[in-house]
This record gives sequence, structure tokens and C-alpha cells, in this order.
Amino acid sequence: LAAILGSRDCVREMAASYNLRRGRLCEGLASIDGITLIPPQGAFYAFPSFEGVLGRSLRGRTPETTLELAEILLEEVHVALVPGEAFGAPGYARISFALGDEELEEGIQRVMDLFQS
Repeated sequence: LAAILGSRDCVREMAASYNLRRGRLCEGLASIDGITLIPPQGAFYAFPSFEGVLGRSLRGRTPETTLELAEILLEEVHVALVPGEAFGAPGYARISFALGDEELEEGIQRVMDLFQS
């Protein structure tokens, strides 16, 4: 009853935080040449296309699938994502922004650094 009748201030605060995180993730990913995405409208994750970066050498390794890319991201920069192959969408990957602001910034920077090295 309290959830229905009580204050919704905390919900508005959480929605505002997620909006900022979504924007920051989309901005960071969009700045990497070859990654494209449509900003999510109601989820706490993005589902960008990595098709434009597959086949590109990343620290001496060349991913041909997002499954291989996920392995490289985890091993090289300690960032986890779910390859699109798990959803029947090869070339795409699911990246959550349901984490703290500092952790999100750190993860985005690590991914950007990997693609710029």
C-alpha cells in the first residue's frame, strides 16, 4: 500500500540517474568509429551494433564475432558484455548501465581506450 500511495520521489531520482547513465553510455559508444546504436527507451541496457569494428585488430587480436569481442573486452580491459549471439543477434551486444556512476565511467573509458590503442 505504501508503494502505491507513498511518495514517488525516489522513483523520479532513480529514473533521472538512469537517464544520465544511458546518455553517457550512448555518447561513449557512439564516439567509437564503427559502433552504432539506437538509444534504449525503457531498458537499463544498450544493444549496440559492433559490426563495424569486427575484423579490427585490438591489441593484436582480431575478433570476427561479438562472442570473440566479448572475450577480448573481458581479458584485455575487464569489461563484460553479453554477445548478441545469445539473443540470436550476431554483431550486437548487450551492455548494462545498471551500475554506479564511477564504475560506468571507468568501463566506458576502458572500452574507448581499447578501440583507440
